Amino acid sequence: MKRIEVKLSLPVVAPLLDVIRELSDRLGKGLAAPLALSDLDEEFRESWVAELLASQGADVQTLLALFNDEFFTEGVVAFDEENAEPILRACAAIRLTLREKFLRKLGDETLESGEIDLEGLEEPVRRAFMCYLFLATVQELIIQHLDTSILDS
Repeated sequence: MKRIEVKLSLPVVAPLLDVIRELSDRLGKGLAAPLALSDLDEEFRESWVAELLASQGADVQTLLALFNDEFFTEGVVAFDEENAEPILRACAAIRLTLREKFLRKLGDETLESGEIDLEGLEEPVRRAFMCYLFLATVQELIIQHLDTSILDS
């Protein structure tokens, strides 16, 4: 089984984890990418949304589980074929939420290029942007270094 271990800077990542934890509560109550299911039977729609919310919550918890006692003592997180797909989905959900809640004014092109004057941003927006970039980097690491077959399952 392929495994990636990444050493991270605790002083840099810890504030970003606070942002992720704050958003995990929000993601437990609503989908990061809401669905327009108005033409479906209400009971079916509610059941489907409940399943999606449970899956989204489990994915976010998988991501947060990376930042355990080992991380806070050694600064290391590990990605493998078992946790890669849920972590990719969690990163996507959190990035979508960050975009909608904090980063909408920056625009998609700016977000994807990463070219922005950080000093010119208010603190909550700066933290959200840094978290957005961090999660994008996590996604890139997983996609580049783990077997792409995990994404096809």
